[in-house]
Amino acid sequence: MTIDWKKQAQDYREQYLQDLKELIAIPSVRDDEHKTDEYPLGEGPAKALDKFLSFGKRDGFITKNIDNLVGYIEYGSGDQTFAMQSHADVMPAGDGWETEPFVMTEKDGSVFGRGTSDDKGPGLAAYYGLRMLKDNGIKPNMKIRLIIGTDEESDWTGMKHYFDVEPQPTLGFSPDAEFPLINGEKGNAAYETTFGHTNGQAYTLKHFDSGLRTNMVPGNATALVETDNNEQFVDAFTDFLDKTPLSGDIKATGEGIAVHLIGKQAHAMAPENGINAGTYLAAFLNQFDFEGDAKNFIAFIADYLHDDTRAHKIGANYTDQIMGELTMNVGIMKFDFQNGGMVNTNFRYPKGTDNDQILKQLAEVADKFGGHVKQISHMVPHYVDPQDPIVKTLLNVYEEQTGATDVKPEVVGGGTYARMMKRGVAFGALFPGTQDTMHQANEFQPIDDLLKAMAIYGQSIYELTAK
Repeated sequence: MTIDWKKQAQDYREQYLQDLKELIAIPSVRDDEHKTDEYPLGEGPAKALDKFLSFGKRDGFITKNIDNLVGYIEYGSGDQTFAMQSHADVMPAGDGWETEPFVMTEKDGSVFGRGTSDDKGPGLAAYYGLRMLKDNGIKPNMKIRLIIGTDEESDWTGMKHYFDVEPQPTLGFSPDAEFPLINGEKGNAAYETTFGHTNGQAYTLKHFDSGLRTNMVPGNATALVETDNNEQFVDAFTDFLDKTPLSGDIKATGEGIAVHLIGKQAHAMAPENGINAGTYLAAFLNQFDFEGDAKNFIAFIADYLHDDTRAHKIGANYTDQIMGELTMNVGIMKFDFQNGGMVNTNFRYPKGTDNDQILKQLAEVADKFGGHVKQISHMVPHYVDPQDPIVKTLLNVYEEQTGATDVKPEVVGGGTYARMMKRGVAFGALFPGTQDTMHQANEFQPIDDLLKAMAIYGQSIYELTAK
């Protein structure tokens, strides 16, 4: 059968954008504080999952919601299963938006809003790719499922639940990364280093707060400091701003001096693309005579974590010829004069090193400051042979649809659901040359890119399941 995949995608344009608008309107950030038996990850992620599944019901597909944690849209039958793994949850909006983050805004040929790029826009494009088969009467030779998770941006509770109660897919891809194709994902380990709450007299750290998630470079940082040396402290901050790539403000309050730094959010897989407001704030505070656990908390960040996304200072740096460099993101930093401090670090590591080695190096440094390290999460590296038919087929489709030549698979630091399948790869929807705004303010995706991805997904599903 000959199908003009690009024309079909254009025919879906208006309905696709309307569906995406409805998805973006749901603030589907995981919310453990307000979880219930009905909404185990909060109401937002479950509502977004239900909205996704409603499109499948509307269009005549089989759908299933599994405990408001994960769900799927199904087409075809057979002993084997081809899976596309997407997610309906999003990162917190954060600051710095020029449009409303949960109102999809069309501007200059792009759609803006939290989830347009990660991952509601691409996941919906994959859904419409699946619709192309059904609308053209194509019967696949295996079962196809678009599986929709609800907490990919945290600990994958939903997708792990799917794999606990449903059979392992045979092969598939996750539309949650970039083109042309990702066949390798680094290991992903997160640790929490805790400190006590003792403080000093000349300078008292009453409060320090930076970061929203492990997998996001913090764009903001605040601290509240009590000191009798107000003028010296304010002058030093002004001088600090003149020498760094951040903005900020400082003011006296009834409780002390409030400091605010503004950096740049970025995805933790490439922390060098951001400006970590939290580690910069620690670097500023480190010049003053804090004492006790407050001093240790500040110095640990400033001396060993700040401005070192490759973890040289703690001795965990490593590079593999195929999978590249280890990276480190300092995602969350908090201190309270009553409860103590916490620093969350996230490492993306290649083959050749491992979780035990990283933990050992981090713990040795933390011990110098009286810090105690515990592991929060860990996933080993994932790699699919470039000669696997799924890799070769998807790259061939990409070349045919884009006109690109001699494209090769890549290894990245990001973690997608694809790593949960032995023959799983990440496939789009960010095109080379398009700005990556995932996990950042003013997240967007060009509409033409999303429609082009839709055509690629449609042909890819067809080539892998129906020919």
